[in-house]
Amino acid sequence: MALLPFTSTAILLLLCIPFVCALPPFNRTSAPTLDVTDSPSSSCNRTLWDIIWSCAATIFACTWTIVHPNIPGMYEGRIAVCSHRLFIMVLALIAPELMITWAILQFLSAREATKAFNDAFGAQARSDHPESTVELLSGFAPSDGRTSPHPSTAYISGRDFGEWTLTHGFFAWMGGFMLYISGKPRATLTPEELMRFIYEGSLDVPDIEEAEIESRGDGLSKGIAVLQLWWFVLQLVARYIRHLPITLLEVDTLAIVSLACIAYCLWWKKPKDIQRPHHVHWKATAPPPSALYYEKANQEFALNSWHDYLIIPSYPLKSLMGIAVTISPRVVRERRIPSLGGYKDNPHDYKQVITLLSGFFSAVVYGGAHFLGWNYLFQWHMEQMLWRAVSIFMISASVSLPIFGCLISLRILLSDSWITKFALVTIAFIYIATRVIVIVLITLSLRSLPPGAYDTVAWTTFIPHI
Repeated sequence: MALLPFTSTAILLLLCIPFVCALPPFNRTSAPTLDVTDSPSSSCNRTLWDIIWSCAATIFACTWTIVHPNIPGMYEGRIAVCSHRLFIMVLALIAPELMITWAILQFLSAREATKAFNDAFGAQARSDHPESTVELLSGFAPSDGRTSPHPSTAYISGRDFGEWTLTHGFFAWMGGFMLYISGKPRATLTPEELMRFIYEGSLDVPDIEEAEIESRGDGLSKGIAVLQLWWFVLQLVARYIRHLPITLLEVDTLAIVSLACIAYCLWWKKPKDIQRPHHVHWKATAPPPSALYYEKANQEFALNSWHDYLIIPSYPLKSLMGIAVTISPRVVRERRIPSLGGYKDNPHDYKQVITLLSGFFSAVVYGGAHFLGWNYLFQWHMEQMLWRAVSIFMISASVSLPIFGCLISLRILLSDSWITKFALVTIAFIYIATRVIVIVLITLSLRSLPPGAYDTVAWTTFIPHI
């Protein structure tokens, strides 16, 4: 049911595209092209609707399937949950290279949380001798049950812990554990807080199997998406070999799906469509914690002056690049984690530099894919020059974002300085403007496609696809 509103909107938008493309050209002196109405309709040819549908189906399968949203708030309805997912899908279309950095951050954080949990508690589960636990904790100071980050030996030796998998690590970072005190929900716990409270004896180790948090049918949906992506790329390669023209819509779709494959691999073990967190109950014998990470909103959301409103567009960029996780008052009120969070917030870690370098490579791939339309036969010469200029600006803005992130991680720039905020807002504006211009040029190019755009390679039609 949550898919119905977005599906209806997507169908309406797709139905409007052919009417826009059927508008007569504005320049009568343009180069000779093949009009939409003159396209043949044989078994070895495709129509304008076939081109639009193949790209739309591929983009939808890409963005809808790869998006693994965090667990929603306790009081959020289906409309709010669907809006969060739609927002992430829009970001995946506008800035797919930043989705790669976000996925890498979540993957590294989940792997680190899994290793930390298994190193701390896995030895007890694998050992039949309590003496091994004593040796494991021999270097730790005794715990007082409140302030020490390590548990007492007696407490650890009396517990039975199951090993975490990478799925558990993802689940913990996506808001999977909700703290209950006296039967009432308090806040979502980070993996560090969960382990610390278990160490102190305030919480029991959550007993949750991997099968309980895996999404049913998720492997099937991802398999269908991979099959659709494979067919789309294969038929483009076949068209290139046969020297058949590729439309700009297909070029832009190729740029998006080329990065989607990386996100598939990084999020393959992340649970999907989890609606409610796992409850962990605070022991009555322990004093309640004074403050939790997701209980306090960032100071930026105070909006005390007019210039605070100007830097709001930079919040998604900072979150996707790992510069800072922005916790809004709404997040605190709904007792969930930020929609663009779900990773360890440590912008000065060396792993952050590696992540941003990966984002730099992704930006080059995404922006460079649009250079495939450098010599495309546009309706106007001005449109061709505009496409070339936008391609250059797009790759420049895409590459600038990871560079700024690296400068912040290396402490060359301060994340809270006005220079950094102004630069991020400026780059974000340029990037969004270039993406809008690209979408407009792609839509205008469908009014009259070059000769050969409707020809197909016959054997590609026999490959299963949507």
